[in-house]
Amino acid sequence: MLKTFIEGDRLHIGERFSVSFQRTLRLPDDGTNYPLPPGLGLFPLHRVEDFPDRATDFMKERGGVFTPMHQQEALWLGFNAAEWKPNAVKVGVGQVNAISGDAWDDQLHGQPQDYIICPNQLWLDGINAGEGYIRQFVAMPLGLGYTVEAQITGREVWGGIQIIVFEPKLGRFPDTPPEKPKVDFHTYAMMDVAAETGEPMGLGVGGRMTQKIYPDPYGIETWDQDHFGSVFVHIVNSEQYYNLTQRLPPPTPVSAGTYVEFGLPWFELYDEDESDIPPPEKLSAVVSIEEKNVGGKLPDVDNKGRLEITPPHLLGIKRAKKWKI
Repeated sequence: MLKTFIEGDRLHIGERFSVSFQRTLRLPDDGTNYPLPPGLGLFPLHRVEDFPDRATDFMKERGGVFTPMHQQEALWLGFNAAEWKPNAVKVGVGQVNAISGDAWDDQLHGQPQDYIICPNQLWLDGINAGEGYIRQFVAMPLGLGYTVEAQITGREVWGGIQIIVFEPKLGRFPDTPPEKPKVDFHTYAMMDVAAETGEPMGLGVGGRMTQKIYPDPYGIETWDQDHFGSVFVHIVNSEQYYNLTQRLPPPTPVSAGTYVEFGLPWFELYDEDESDIPPPEKLSAVVSIEEKNVGGKLPDVDNKGRLEITPPHLLGIKRAKKWKI
């Protein structure tokens, strides 16, 4: 098993891979494919084992780490990996594969591809739900039927986020970095901005965002499926987080409308040379929190209405060219 540890609120799995959990804006659920929203800072991460007297039995049984989220708050996953020796990565939400919609397991599958390659995939903002777009990850309490887990499996038992990172087989890539010019990888701009139920949290889906899930350019036979590291990421609400850590969680991010009003940037990735994994029927059929909220029982999150994003507020991100190994 690969070693896992937290450093600077980034979750490291193995020697080269890490993932951050980024606070962001919840997109309007109006059928528009929006560009990439910004990061608003990292969600804090903690090891479950550091809170043995306060963690729930479920948390202690699963181990891993935990992070706080407010109900209907959105996040994206930011990946950091070595270009010269990449990793295959599986992401699950409530034990449902976020790429294929299939039941969670600890093996890679190629037909259809149920994993991503990092650093080819620099981030993941939601489930693979359409041709060239995803549906945004949005936190919801378990037991209300809004999560991806509930809609795919008919149950809400697990919640959280599951991550498995696989190493390549020996000899497929260099063991040490080749001498190459430094590559300038562009990332999202970061900006600090300033009563929950007692249920554990899972992920439902919100608005649509333009984002591709890239095919594996190396082939599934490249990856050593016996050499991996896995982590269960528990999502707790603000009350649970305070009871565990005696700290307050980050405040809820500003609304998308407020963000645009102040003229702050959104991002567009120039990746025309990359293809996209077809969306699975299971995930394409998952309905959003807004669509499922018939009767308006949930609190208003101030994200209704189409956003007008003008060119001065849309910044391009050019993918760095891959190193030739």
